[in-house]
Amino acid sequence: MLFCSLQFLLFFTVVFSVYWAMPWHKARVWLLLTASFYFYANWNYWLAAIIAVSTTLDYLIGRGLDGSSSPACRRLLLACSLVGNLGLLAYFKYVNFFLRSVEALLHEAGDTSSLPVLQVIVPIGISFYTFEAINYTVDIYRGKAPAERNLGYFMLFITFFPHLIAGPIVRAKDFLPQIRRLKRWDWARLELGAQYMLLGLFKKLAIADHLALYVDPVFADPTKYSSEAVWIATLAYALQIYCDFSGYTDMAIGTAHMLGYKLAKNFNLPYIAVNISEFWHRWHISLSTWLRDYLFIPLGGSRGTRLFVARNLMITMILGGLWHGASWTFAFWGFLHGALLILHRIFREFCQVYSEFDVALQSVLGTMLRRCLTFLAVAICWIFFRSISFNIAVEMMDRLIVRHGGLGSPLPSLNVVYIYFVFALGHVLSYTGAWKIFRMQMPAPAIGLSYAAMLSLTLILAPGSSKTFIYFQF
Repeated sequence: MLFCSLQFLLFFTVVFSVYWAMPWHKARVWLLLTASFYFYANWNYWLAAIIAVSTTLDYLIGRGLDGSSSPACRRLLLACSLVGNLGLLAYFKYVNFFLRSVEALLHEAGDTSSLPVLQVIVPIGISFYTFEAINYTVDIYRGKAPAERNLGYFMLFITFFPHLIAGPIVRAKDFLPQIRRLKRWDWARLELGAQYMLLGLFKKLAIADHLALYVDPVFADPTKYSSEAVWIATLAYALQIYCDFSGYTDMAIGTAHMLGYKLAKNFNLPYIAVNISEFWHRWHISLSTWLRDYLFIPLGGSRGTRLFVARNLMITMILGGLWHGASWTFAFWGFLHGALLILHRIFREFCQVYSEFDVALQSVLGTMLRRCLTFLAVAICWIFFRSISFNIAVEMMDRLIVRHGGLGSPLPSLNVVYIYFVFALGHVLSYTGAWKIFRMQMPAPAIGLSYAAMLSLTLILAPGSSKTFIYFQF
């Protein structure tokens, strides 16, 4: 049930109407819980049942952690939660990846035997809701949050349909108090939610799905295309994945606002980052902060020697890469970002010694150069994220570095230039705050007309059929 489909529009209209027509707070909660299970069961009934069972177990473990004063018992309960959630994630998402990797090692050793491939249906969004369950039990264990006493409220925290499939990753301490808070009709908040929905639709349909027409053919077989076409596809994918994922997040935040809930901000103009560290403070914020709080810091964080910190960064980023998908290309993408973060720390120490060089980098031209280099590094790393195999990624890299002939861009390359211009203009208006000033000065009829115009433009520019959100596979 894609957010940009008529099926979801009908579903949300019914839920929204009944929700605000109900005068009883608890009835609204149970309506949202029922709607959330229906939303997920629409993909697969059995997977919805798995979420229900695992959520109930996490609820019971949370109650046990909150009610026990024995350190040994608390450690055992936490271990049960971690093993259960990570075991569920490992089986559904990584079992065949593990079997294929073992088989490849056996073949390298001269063994020709084949291991079975299990017929496993990967639950959509499993990486997101298992991380939410883990942060809940770990926070209770650390004493940072109390256990939820109401099973229905806890289930709604995990299954709330706007963020269920592709995040943002929600913290229990942020979301659970909102469930208890009485909701009142608010026109301003409804308009804010509609703005997020409209912006998300534009990003997804008018930009991301349109750029896929350039990206998909080239990444399917880069040997057919020229170096110019490969460069266009590489830069186009950088915009596609941002607009696709942030578009989903905008729609999730928008639907939540319309129901009286607030989800965490997940993107903050990541492509204006001046270095790779800042990029990860702006990109997929809910994941990067989760990895920081529940993996990087427990490993030791930034405390210790350079080698120790570098180890922690590399482990965190490689596991973060594997979180995205069961493939060595994802692990290598994480390795590349880990290496970039380590190089950034070394370069930052170099700049502290040579202050004149640091001053030059802080200038306007220096800042522009740093932004361009950071974006270029991120865009090239995306090649390994997008490629289905190392062979394709290596071929893409070869054609970026060494000029090759071949087919041109699948569509007129000038279209990508226009999209980049619109993308850059949107960033300038947002970064400078000019859009907010302009918005406050517009009369209400003009605002309504601009919304209608943007919706019409989105439908006109959208390709014939919408693609599944990229992050649904994670």
